[in-house]
Amino acid sequence: MSSIALKRAGKVRTVIKNVLLYLLMIAIAILMVFPFLWLLSTSFKTPGNVYAFPPQMIPRPATLANYIGVAKMVPIFRYLRNTAIITALGVGLNLTFSTLAAYPLARMRFPGRDIIFGALLSTMIIPNGAGMIVNYMTLRTLHLTNTFLGVVLPSAATIFSIFLLRQAYTTIPKELEEAARIDGASEFFIWWRIMVPLIRPTLLTVVIFDFMAHWNSFIWPVVVMKDPNNYPLAAGLLYLQGQFSYNFLYLAAGTVISITPMIILFLLLQKYFINGVAGAVKG
Repeated sequence: MSSIALKRAGKVRTVIKNVLLYLLMIAIAILMVFPFLWLLSTSFKTPGNVYAFPPQMIPRPATLANYIGVAKMVPIFRYLRNTAIITALGVGLNLTFSTLAAYPLARMRFPGRDIIFGALLSTMIIPNGAGMIVNYMTLRTLHLTNTFLGVVLPSAATIFSIFLLRQAYTTIPKELEEAARIDGASEFFIWWRIMVPLIRPTLLTVVIFDFMAHWNSFIWPVVVMKDPNNYPLAAGLLYLQGQFSYNFLYLAAGTVISITPMIILFLLLQKYFINGVAGAVKG
């Protein structure tokens, strides 16, 4: 067989391999996104075609009555406002404190630095529920129960965020830091004007993880909040399920309202998310 024929055969094998790979990836993507698409379809269905056979992926007719019904029966907009406040406070505090805490663990040399970092990492094996009683007693002593600050204060700096940011800091060349010191830059200037802009993808990755954690938080807000009017959306949806457990259409509409902001955020920041995780793993 001539070299030209071998090259053609190699190209054909490469094309076939790529086609099969893409088909497999498309099949996996459809499998992963299908539950959400079915949930979205159900939220627009009428009671008459929920159990229609064959099942309708595109509802005929489509209706907004389920969303209107949820808004009338449950203070969904109040829950959305509460969730937005909790999420904004939580993400802001965690991003600030974790960014500050990770910097000396990555760029400064002091006795016990590695021991401190190892001790912080070891706390990741402790279940979140283990510290719930202590955290609640502390908040009660500080008179922060039934407040949004009390919900987010125990997670104001998470170990996972500190780990990601610390790994991102270690990938920055030391020459940049040394040049800034020669020019007389202060430690705060180096951190704020040099280090923070260079780890922006990892910062946005932390924002995504923290946004999802606070937006979906359920158990801890219910423990801290005494007034149901201060519940976040996840707790409000459980209340919806308790009242309308027979009405799958209302549950579908409420769930779609809950997860839509997370999907939008991830679609907007997915490029930075991938780069941030890759940089942290490389570091």
